[in-house]
Amino acid sequence: MKTMKWKDNKLVLIDQRKLPDDLIFFTCDNYEDVIFAIKEMVVRGAPAIGVAAAFGMVLGNNAGEDMNIVAKELKSSRPTAINLSWAVDRILNSNKPPLDEAIAMYKEDIDTNLAIGRNGAEIIEKNDTILTHCNAGALACVDYGTALGVIRTAHHQNKNIKVICDETRPLGQGARLSVWEMQQENIPVKLIPDVAAGYLMQTLKINKVIIGADRVCNDGIANKIGSLMVALSAKRFHVPFYVAAPLSTFDLKNSIYDTEIEERTPEEVIYYGGCRIAPIGTEIINPAFDIVPDDLITGIITEKGIIHFDKFKEFFLNMK
Repeated sequence: MKTMKWKDNKLVLIDQRKLPDDLIFFTCDNYEDVIFAIKEMVVRGAPAIGVAAAFGMVLGNNAGEDMNIVAKELKSSRPTAINLSWAVDRILNSNKPPLDEAIAMYKEDIDTNLAIGRNGAEIIEKNDTILTHCNAGALACVDYGTALGVIRTAHHQNKNIKVICDETRPLGQGARLSVWEMQQENIPVKLIPDVAAGYLMQTLKINKVIIGADRVCNDGIANKIGSLMVALSAKRFHVPFYVAAPLSTFDLKNSIYDTEIEERTPEEVIYYGGCRIAPIGTEIINPAFDIVPDDLITGIITEKGIIHFDKFKEFFLNMK
């Protein structure tokens, strides 16, 4: 299931706002459409945002726009996921035509996710029950997925796994998207309220946690809000906590605590499923991401292998 395609010199995206009820496509005729799609979460997930932004650069170039202005505007659309700026800079600095570079990134993303899936499946035991948070599946990438890519591979290896998705309030990416993806492949899946994750770990009903990431540094990760609570529960109840992320999500220059955490609109919290669930006039705090410190992470699954907690600093030092 590919999240996007380049067709007739336009970028065509699955409109993830409409899932799981309707499979509808959103066409980007210009780079401003791509910015809208990223801001409004037509497309979401760090790898998918990155590749979409690359095609946004192509659209800007095809229209004869100033590429530096296009790059600046695309980068500002969502600040936390590093793949966005990584992809835009790669187009700017490439010796290839923008479309050729974007298509190369599109293909690389699929190969990268397949490799993450193979590497991550090595830590999955037969009959494991795996908790995942938010959606780090095919819908968060070009295809296949990172955290859900690991789960897919383990399922295809006949490991008889089961999946638990938390709902991931306020926008319900776990409920709407991850459950939907698992159902498409007949992978056994159950949905829980976000607040139930700790209890299930306490009662030994979860064997592993695997989530994605929007930014990885040598002192932790930034990921969808709620990741920290899951990580703290996993640490308390000795459940291995893994992050699946491509190397394009790694930030080698900064501390994770320097990450700009996106604050989204109050309406996402006040309303759910079109219904108002809070009193009129309620003040809202709505951060889109939180930070999981490195000491809560068992390992990071990448396309090059698994980096375990005690090797984080060494790995980042060698990459610089």
